Amino acid sequence: MTHEILKGKVAVITGGGRGIGAAIAEKMAALGADVAVLYAGNQSAAESVCLRCRQTYDIRAESYRCDVSDFNAVKETVAKIKADFGTVHILVNNAGITRDGLAAVMKEEDFDAVLQTNLKGAFHMIRHCCGLFIRNREGCVINISSVSGLAGNAGQCNYAASKAGLIGLTKSIAKELAPKGIRCNAIAPGFIATDLTGNQAENPLLRMVPLGKMGTPEDVAEAAAYLATARYVTGEVLRVDGGLAM
Repeated sequence: MTHEILKGKVAVITGGGRGIGAAIAEKMAALGADVAVLYAGNQSAAESVCLRCRQTYDIRAESYRCDVSDFNAVKETVAKIKADFGTVHILVNNAGITRDGLAAVMKEEDFDAVLQTNLKGAFHMIRHCCGLFIRNREGCVINISSVSGLAGNAGQCNYAASKAGLIGLTKSIAKELAPKGIRCNAIAPGFIATDLTGNQAENPLLRMVPLGKMGTPEDVAEAAAYLATARYVTGEVLRVDGGLAM
């Protein structure tokens, strides 16, 4: 993909301090975009990502602490980003948490917390970036879903529900905002080696992956780069899962 194809664009990545989010932030920077990295708690990790982006790609990168589950916190953070960068062109909703457990014994607060961050957090970001997109007559939203949202996963009813909800949100936003020149797509990663998944090299479920291995955050970042530049693709769910959910 041509270097600096996103030059002059501003990309916002939630959960951008590590794992998939960090890889996406660095990929957007590699393509010339300025990046705003949102994080929940680990400031040093987010600032390290920004430093790498600035030093390696000579773009502007800033970090912002934000609890995406908080409607007003997101509103304030988007206002700060607008003040700092002028606008937003690309939004990657990557922030996510897990509170795994069997449905029969899951605590209500564990179910609510996962949906509040993973699903409602994405809505909050879209809601507060919408005005900027509409004024620009362009915009690109990329929601990081999961194969769990396509096929379900035992012990993850809350996580799978949040990720399935993201797919419905993606398609609805795609239809709603297409007349304004705004695209919305989703990525559904499979087994990706991150801090969240841990080292699952010996996980017997890997036998179900046709390609026979875990993916990397960079694999997901490549998909995000494609969707950020694919001007005639909207409402799509792109699986990055080694064939797991075929």
